[in-house]
Amino acid sequence: MRVILFTGKGGVGKTTTAAATAVRAARAGIKTLVMSTDAAHSLGDALDVDLAHHGGSQTEPHGTGPRRPVPVEVEPGLSALQISAQHTADGGWRLVHDYLMSVLATLGIEAVVAEELTSLPGAEEVAALLELRTQVESGDWDLVVVDCAPTAETLRLLALPEALAWHLDRLLPGQRGLIRSLRPAAAAAVGVPLPDPDVVEVVTGWHRHLRELQRLLTSDLTSVRLVLTPERVVIAESRRTWTSLSLYGFVVDAVVVNRVFPDAAGDAGDGTPPDPWRSAWNEAQQAGLVEVRESFAGLPVVVSPYLAREPIGPDSLDELAAAQDPDGSGVSTLLEPVAHRGLTVTRAADGFTLSLPLPLVTASDVALQRRDQELLVAVGDHRRVLTLPAALQRCDVRSASVREGMLRVRFVPNEEVWPRG
Repeated sequence: MRVILFTGKGGVGKTTTAAATAVRAARAGIKTLVMSTDAAHSLGDALDVDLAHHGGSQTEPHGTGPRRPVPVEVEPGLSALQISAQHTADGGWRLVHDYLMSVLATLGIEAVVAEELTSLPGAEEVAALLELRTQVESGDWDLVVVDCAPTAETLRLLALPEALAWHLDRLLPGQRGLIRSLRPAAAAAVGVPLPDPDVVEVVTGWHRHLRELQRLLTSDLTSVRLVLTPERVVIAESRRTWTSLSLYGFVVDAVVVNRVFPDAAGDAGDGTPPDPWRSAWNEAQQAGLVEVRESFAGLPVVVSPYLAREPIGPDSLDELAAAQDPDGSGVSTLLEPVAHRGLTVTRAADGFTLSLPLPLVTASDVALQRRDQELLVAVGDHRRVLTLPAALQRCDVRSASVREGMLRVRFVPNEEVWPRG
């Protein structure tokens, strides 16, 4: 079982690449689901299938549960799934929503304003991720291919489970105790209604699902593939994306360079001078390919030619995949687990070393802050809060360095709290 997520700057062809990979895998005998978390919903266009109307939805028993999308069979061995806003609301969120509405009503906020305030930010993204987890756990597929949104949205999407679980970690223990020991007198004391146990159970369930989802996304079953074109602006954004994905613990296992023009010098064959416009693009793209290979050294780089026509439908997508992988070696390794290089902690003679891959950065790009039992790591606009293992919580940070794409933070025991003996 494998999960491959495709992302890239808007307009580089990530949807086409994801769809082509899925078609190729299915025709090689791998039972495949391709699903989209991109609000643009262009996956159906690429496959030439109406996912919006042919997929429908199903409701849990008795009609009380969430409406879930149903995969559409594109051809034998290949199904596709589109997540839409209509699938985001479930009974659990309705419980929490109603509680929040009652709190705001107690505070004198009008119902229309309260409805706006209680809309769930990122609901569609959360629903897409939870649906991914559901599909993986169903056991129906050998491979799940995910057409993600453009890079900025994808980074927010993939960081969401850990960030929400971190907040729920801090909310739930106190809330459980509050409800158990203070109801009903506390409601009068604080002036607002306290949540029913059912509300807390819903939030507790969300917390569990988010932690399980985070484990899936950072396991050796899951990898990310960056799709780009050989242009300087696109390459620069892709470099930053690789760094940010690594910060959050995700593995990039390949780079796909799309829309590479054929060589203008080799077309006519009749002595006609090559077209200057295409020659200039050839030269620029070749320079871009050199930069890509240097920037992403150690990762496989797949070069995808600019085809004579737009690849629409399974047959055209299969042709694109064949042009990307002429000998079929890429298909044969699709289901292999990835070599995961996430956060590790190793023991040293005088303490511990925490290591986190951070490709393409220097020490000056990284900001660190120790806060009680946590280590905050920031690179550019992205920040990750790491809850330290128990052993490191009793240590002090002695030094930190970034070398060869790896952040290393050295911890030494704090003699005041470390057990002696």
